[in-house]
Amino acid sequence: MKFERTLAWKNLTRKTGRTAALILLAAFLSLSIFGGSIVVMSLRSGLKSYEARLGADIVVVPYEAQTKGTLESILLQGIPGFFYMDRSYYEKVAATEGVEQATPQFYLASTSAGCCSVPVQIIGFDPETDFIIKPWIRDSYAGDVGDGDILIGSSIEMPLSGYLTFYNTDCRVVGQLEQTGTGLDTAVYANMHTIRAMTQNAKSLGFQSFTDLDVGQAISSVMVKVEDGYGISEVTDDINIHVRHVEATQAKQMVSSIAGGLTSVIRIIGLLTAMIWVLALAILMIAFAMIAGERKKEFAVLRVMGASRNMLSRLLLGESAMISLIGSLLGAILAALIVFPFGNLIRSELELPYLLPNMGTVAALFVGSVLLSVLAGALTALWSALRISRSETGLILREGA
Repeated sequence: MKFERTLAWKNLTRKTGRTAALILLAAFLSLSIFGGSIVVMSLRSGLKSYEARLGADIVVVPYEAQTKGTLESILLQGIPGFFYMDRSYYEKVAATEGVEQATPQFYLASTSAGCCSVPVQIIGFDPETDFIIKPWIRDSYAGDVGDGDILIGSSIEMPLSGYLTFYNTDCRVVGQLEQTGTGLDTAVYANMHTIRAMTQNAKSLGFQSFTDLDVGQAISSVMVKVEDGYGISEVTDDINIHVRHVEATQAKQMVSSIAGGLTSVIRIIGLLTAMIWVLALAILMIAFAMIAGERKKEFAVLRVMGASRNMLSRLLLGESAMISLIGSLLGAILAALIVFPFGNLIRSELELPYLLPNMGTVAALFVGSVLLSVLAGALTALWSALRISRSETGLILREGA
């Protein structure tokens, strides 16, 4: 066996151009499987994370915000935005029959001007009524978010000073939240007192968006949890009928619309992966068949020297295994170098939640992709090996005479 492995390796190194081309094909197999699988799993994980972080049964926003799709831009893509309504709408929504919990949120977009450290989305929440942000915060920060404190999303770099400034309001960074794979990773979180102070400063600085805003009474949205025994759709309809100038949307409808886009993307990725797989596999099979045909005389000489038919088959399969293993490893590594560093770019281009799976899952996919590609390479060489093993040595040598 050692002799066969040594001979197989020498055959590969003797024909470097041919070997490199076969390795490249094997790499395509592994790259398509591993890269496609990681992207698909990341999209599915991102959707689950988005659904969990949304955390409400119903989302209520000013009507104009719903028609512009501003909320989806903030939550999914991290595009800074804002919209406001009077706090009285929160009180009306909270008083609706079937509403178990309701909590307001306040959205503020910082700018790239000198008054702000970084242009991001700032989300304010009410610690007394909140049931959306606080459970998420507890996963990475055990303390309270006091006045002047902020938490930052996973995609925001932690400042060395421990402080960030928004509209000349110095805020202490008390923690960084876990990754969600959504626009929430590029947002900053503060309690209502802190974000109102920022907004009041923005108004004092002359930003026109806040000129007519009553900062103390303004909110951006109301998140609703429906009481057991009440239908979410019925409560949603009740809010839309009795609370004017707002739009109540079932959270599951927001998730469903995203899931529809995700399904389409997954189908396209699956189709492309299958096409690359079939094409590379077919080319590999043709290549091994042509190579085996060219090497008939070489194999016939080995037969005369005492090599058995099984030994020739093992030699060809050994070469295939080496090529497939090297190519598969290179392909999987290349896929990792493309998929992992550019996760945020993939998310922004697809405009879908995108959360990479944990390292255990990634490692399992890596090993599985390599093994599957090696197996595919071995199968493409098997047919050629069987043909060679059945060839008559004497006829081959007379053909080459």
